[in-house]
Amino acid sequence: MFLFNSILGLSPENIEILKDSFLPLMRGVLAYTIPLSLLSFFIGLVLAVVTALFRISGISVLSGIARVYVSLIRGTPLLVQLFIVYFGLGNLGIEFLKFEPFTGALIAFSLNTGAYASETIRASILSVNKGQWEAASSIGMSYMQSLRRVILPQATRVSIPPLSNSFIGLVKETSLASTILVSEMFRKAQEIVATTYTPLLIYMEAAAIYWAICFILSIIQGGIENKLNRYV
Repeated sequence: MFLFNSILGLSPENIEILKDSFLPLMRGVLAYTIPLSLLSFFIGLVLAVVTALFRISGISVLSGIARVYVSLIRGTPLLVQLFIVYFGLGNLGIEFLKFEPFTGALIAFSLNTGAYASETIRASILSVNKGQWEAASSIGMSYMQSLRRVILPQATRVSIPPLSNSFIGLVKETSLASTILVSEMFRKAQEIVATTYTPLLIYMEAAAIYWAICFILSIIQGGIENKLNRYV
């Protein structure tokens, strides 16, 4: 046991550091990581649905706008997008484009989520058999009624697994917000390391918390999928 503790560096002092750092890390999770993830995902989903509908609308202007948006977001790193929104736009000298760190992160993550999720939603809509559209039309439903009452409910079941994975990925990606001084969990970990000089210990603790959150989300995802599969 002594050898094991020596290898991991788990001296009584290090154990005390882990205990003292746990609450600040969890405050970062509850105050910033989780709210940032939920808000970004919700806004991103709204953008994704609109973008997906633009892509399949058959209207060249709308489809073109959606294609350019998705291409720009998918073709550039999230960290670069984050810096453009927070530092780049703020440097233009226009007051309303100078965002607080949390707001800047929220905009960047929402735009990124919207682009990637739009492809998932578009593929889910297109996966629904064309006969469903025809059946809805034959009983007098308009395009929007068919989409809302027939197509989207079926597409939702198909899109749940990839969208759930996207959300789990987003929770981890919020750590990038630390680069613009959002006090989420990873930023808290960096601040603790700066005072305790124990990077391996604190970053492993942060990694364990990220893993626990993602594990819980995976269980929730499995439960949702099982419930939806009952109706297949």
